[in-house]
Amino acid sequence: MELKPILKKLGSILRAIFTFLFALLVLGVMVWAYVEGFQLVTSAYGIISFGFYGLLLSLHVLIQSLFAFIEHRRMKARTDSCTFTKTIGFTISAFQEDPVYLRECLKSIRALKYPPELLRIIMVIDGNKDDDRYMMEMFMEIFADQDPGCFVWSNNYHSWDPTKAQQDVETGIQMGPGGDADYIIGEDPERKEVERLIQNNKCVCIMQQWGGKREVMYTAFKALGDSVDYIQVCDSDTKLDSLATVELVKVLESDPKYGAVGGDVMILNLKESYISFMSSLRYWMAFNIERACQSFFNCVSCISGPLGLYRNDLLQQFLESWYNQTFLGSHCTFGDDRHLTNRMLSMGYATKYTARSKCYTETPGQFLRWLNQQTRWTKSYFREWLYNAMWWHKHHLWMTYESIVSGIFPFFVTATIIQLFWTGSLWDLLWILCCIQLIGLVKAAYACILRRDMVMVFMSLYSALYMTSLLPAKYFAILTMNKSSWGTSGRRKIVGNYMPLLPLSVWAAILLGGLGYTIYKESQMDWTTKAKIMETEFLVFGCVAYIFYWLLMMFLYWAWFRKICRRRAHSYKLSV
Repeated sequence: MELKPILKKLGSILRAIFTFLFALLVLGVMVWAYVEGFQLVTSAYGIISFGFYGLLLSLHVLIQSLFAFIEHRRMKARTDSCTFTKTIGFTISAFQEDPVYLRECLKSIRALKYPPELLRIIMVIDGNKDDDRYMMEMFMEIFADQDPGCFVWSNNYHSWDPTKAQQDVETGIQMGPGGDADYIIGEDPERKEVERLIQNNKCVCIMQQWGGKREVMYTAFKALGDSVDYIQVCDSDTKLDSLATVELVKVLESDPKYGAVGGDVMILNLKESYISFMSSLRYWMAFNIERACQSFFNCVSCISGPLGLYRNDLLQQFLESWYNQTFLGSHCTFGDDRHLTNRMLSMGYATKYTARSKCYTETPGQFLRWLNQQTRWTKSYFREWLYNAMWWHKHHLWMTYESIVSGIFPFFVTATIIQLFWTGSLWDLLWILCCIQLIGLVKAAYACILRRDMVMVFMSLYSALYMTSLLPAKYFAILTMNKSSWGTSGRRKIVGNYMPLLPLSVWAAILLGGLGYTIYKESQMDWTTKAKIMETEFLVFGCVAYIFYWLLMMFLYWAWFRKICRRRAHSYKLSV
């Protein structure tokens, strides 16, 4: 046996052990800092304090922002040109899409500045009923000069029943030569037609039996096979910048170790509501701070569905295992993009992010639909966190560190809030609320500098959505992780799912109960002592400052932002 393979395997084992020990160290330090509650700075009577745990979180935000800034500088300094030699399978996943968004999506694809002869555009519609046909008709209209191939598939890759097909033959349906009852059906004859269309036409639209987004993506990936170099994913509500594909290709061409790359996803309906506006700010932070930092270490955790590019030869290797993913015995049908990214990371390939590739996508403007979306994303996050942990040793230690910190953070926040509401004082409650907004303002100020746009100051308001809605929804997501669906309804038919409101009600009951108990407990104390007199002064000044902050921010939002955005745009201009 050769020595080199043995040493390589031994090195991999040692790295896995070291990474595991490093993960335990990070977890241990975070838990110790939280449980011990060691205070670095404290005022008289311990009214105001700053602990070691707070210092760790502050350093995390600072370091993350620093590496994100460096990665942005790298992006701007990159001068590589695109070779325009790679063929691309451009896949679009559609489900009950709003006709306005779908038209904008298809028109933006037509305007891409990538050679048409190198693009193969495939839109797969999740549904083959008459109500879904408008999407195929629009595709045929937009790409009429490209001689599009269209097909209504009565099944999909995994719904065809050969037993039923054989029974149909035996009862006289003409599916074999001369209607011979002895004719044996080996595979779905319509599947061959779907694959022939996709591999021989530049523009193809397929309507297939409903099966969820992963089924739609699988159809496009499977039918393309090895006929293209790269595969680009896109959602049907996405409007692409004309250079989006070119910028993604540049990144993959720059290094063969890069397996996938994602772009900057922004919100096109940010003027629709307070929810969509907050989402637009959160998107910017998620992509240009968090994923930019991950990209610095070549380990972006999720290539988003609206804008991502994969090496097809690698994707085809894990296509079947990606589709057949199970969790606790149930087939997974959500978290498709995150698991696709995780599969690429599991092979040891790097995943990147570039802000030079841009697109706009629709986000829920109604609170309930937004909450459903966030619940679905949280389900896939925690499930994929467990899968991702198996491959930490193949990548930079930053992936291990960040996974631990972001994974345990919601649980620490929950424990802190419940503890303060039930065992703390009124000042403790006010102090933690002030700290939350102060941290939000610091992050928002940095985002204003990096983005060069004062609108990011409103990012500090996102904490209200997180604390009141997103945090309790995480626990509902964990408890219902095996429930599979698209999570958000099609935009043409808005169907309400009120179940995610249940954890919000429970969360409100816990906090209000704790607040009532704390008020009663505080009312029984002697407020004439020096400590309580000073605490009263802090309470008064803290309440004034906190209320003033919210009044000021809400005034700025309604008087400034809503005034500017009163006219809702019906067209969107993108620029790189």
